[in-house]
Amino acid sequence: MSDVAELYDAIQDELGRVLIGNEEIVESLTVALLTEGHVLLEGVPGVAKTTIANLFARASGLGFSRIQMTPDLLPADVTGTHIYREGTGQFELQKGPIFENIIVADEINRATPKTQSALLEAMEEGTVTIEGDTLPLPDPFMVIATQNPIEMEGTFALPEAQRDRFQLKLTVDLPDREMETQLLDRFDDDPGLDASSVEQVVGLEELQAARETVSEVYVDDSVKQYALDLVTATRESPEVEHGASPRASLAFLNAGKARAAIHGREYVIPDDVKRLAPWVLRHRLVLNTDAELSDVSSTDVVDSVLGSVSPPGSTEVTPGADGEPSGEHVVGDGGATETSDAEQE
Repeated sequence: MSDVAELYDAIQDELGRVLIGNEEIVESLTVALLTEGHVLLEGVPGVAKTTIANLFARASGLGFSRIQMTPDLLPADVTGTHIYREGTGQFELQKGPIFENIIVADEINRATPKTQSALLEAMEEGTVTIEGDTLPLPDPFMVIATQNPIEMEGTFALPEAQRDRFQLKLTVDLPDREMETQLLDRFDDDPGLDASSVEQVVGLEELQAARETVSEVYVDDSVKQYALDLVTATRESPEVEHGASPRASLAFLNAGKARAAIHGREYVIPDDVKRLAPWVLRHRLVLNTDAELSDVSSTDVVDSVLGSVSPPGSTEVTPGADGEPSGEHVVGDGGATETSDAEQE
């Protein structure tokens, strides 16, 4: 697991040259990159949502493109189209900006639902269909979308099918006074500091090797059942019209493996699932009318679910060299403290 942890540390350190705080955002982006996931970043203007996405793309060393989502943007502006070449008398495929490894969809909720739908196939299947021709997207492929939660005029709410395709949703909060002071000092010392100040720290071969390592992380049945219990609880909640889908269960599985690996473990613990729960569940819940009238938020529901579902006991088995369980170790009970000897957080 050390190689995966080193990869994460390298990305975190490089982004730290520009960013102040936001470690959990970088963690979530790394988790998604290692598990073929997509991330939705939500926050008020000026909290560096787009900057974070651009910095991460540069540090990863992958090809990336930024799409400014606006109401007049057409699906063909995203995916591409066939254009007529007068010199040859033939139509030629002009690929759109979606044909890159990392797509930064800035203010995604400003695009119309028709244009947003251009991302559905790409995010789920890694392909794009243009006038009947299905074309593969680069591998790895990842969408990092941003949206503003307070300026609703001229925006279009993301449909449930679109939200469900995001593995994780993170909220980028305003910095506290101490962090903002550090921000002022840093940019006072170096006014030219921007995304171009970040260099590539990860190679494609390293990334592919890390993804293979993550896929081999062990997940005990009790941890899987804990994740399923959380998902089931959202479906049975009296405040929820539609609970989390099976994609949420898969998100817990895959993201849990990646989080374990970047923190130096070869197994997932209940604390991984509990930590990921708000990121995995909040954007997938459709609240009923009573909940909305009572000002109950999806965050409230997730907090209630976490409080009502007990994590598995603290003693679990670890896999041996052949992948079978061997021996015992403390994996954490879902609380704030993890006591495993292998834990390096």
